Amino acid sequence: MSKGKLTNLFPGGNTSKGFYSFYDHIIDHNATRVFILKGGPGVGKSTFMRKIGVMMLEQGYDVEFHYCSSDNNSLDGICIPAIGVAMIDGTAPHVVDPKNPGAVDEIINLGEFWDEDKIHAIKEAVLQSSTRVGRLFKIAYNQLAEAKVIKNELDSYLEEAANHARVNETAGKIIKSILDDAPVQHEKEPKSRHLFATAFTPEGQWHHLDTILQEVRKLYLVTGKATGLTSRIVGATANVAHENGLETRVFHCPLEPDNVDLVIIPQQGYAVMKDIPGIEFKPQDVPSIKKVKLYNLDQYLDEKVLGVYDNEINSARKRLKAAISRAINYIGQAKAEHDLVESYYVPAMNFEAINTKRDEIIARVMKYTKSTW
Repeated sequence: MSKGKLTNLFPGGNTSKGFYSFYDHIIDHNATRVFILKGGPGVGKSTFMRKIGVMMLEQGYDVEFHYCSSDNNSLDGICIPAIGVAMIDGTAPHVVDPKNPGAVDEIINLGEFWDEDKIHAIKEAVLQSSTRVGRLFKIAYNQLAEAKVIKNELDSYLEEAANHARVNETAGKIIKSILDDAPVQHEKEPKSRHLFATAFTPEGQWHHLDTILQEVRKLYLVTGKATGLTSRIVGATANVAHENGLETRVFHCPLEPDNVDLVIIPQQGYAVMKDIPGIEFKPQDVPSIKKVKLYNLDQYLDEKVLGVYDNEINSARKRLKAAISRAINYIGQAKAEHDLVESYYVPAMNFEAINTKRDEIIARVMKYTKSTW
């Protein structure tokens, strides 16, 4: 039996708008079963999900690992699309509650497996650290909000220098190329899934593009200093593709979540992506990508206008980089404090009982595999 395909994603992000959630997009609305895990930090939710995900990969099923943007190594969810099963961490800041209790969704409360007396003994320490975590995230989000203001300033200089007619012409060429190759669609309401491919994490700006693009054959890559314009081209492509009946997977900007960094059109194996600042990515590192069409918008920038604002542009870039760096630093401090909270809970947990619960859930998941044959 061949091993299943693993795709890594971010369902939420630390953004200029605070924590931004696409957790409703972890699995389709007509899922078979959604397990929502509850319980405090350190109770084993991520490990619980990871072991089930790895087991399903070994069984040959494709699995999605949805990572926590505030902890690169921790899972906030897994999805097994072929059988319509997902498990989601339903605790703050991404609170998830059942929408169709019993029929689809159910809660697994890992808090049932802790020693209440031991938890009570650490109450004050937990409260103090939890308050500190919340405060650190607020500071981080303030830094990202400041970064967004600076980014707006930077965009204003670059967009003043842009030949917008030529930029729009480029967008039209990309969209026409995609629609000309598209199969005839009969879906009135094609699926449109929204997630993050990159995130501001304790270890810096992180991405999972290598797995997200692993089935893309043709990549339209839009580059240029004016990232506001490159985002608009990608977002416009996503909207038009969806309006024309094509399924889309839309990946949003971690700083400006209303903007789009990447859209994948799975029926064609096509993707349109902007050159994302802050990450290292080379299309040639993804074996499935056989063709790359490059569109550089810098050729449509008026150098004379850029020269007028040269000092302002350089200043904005430095301030933007510094604000993002401060935000990442505070996200890292928040993780360190969160790790401390987890250390309080771990001695109070009955992990043997949790393992028994996990085995019970595995048995149920395997029943769902038989019902989909």
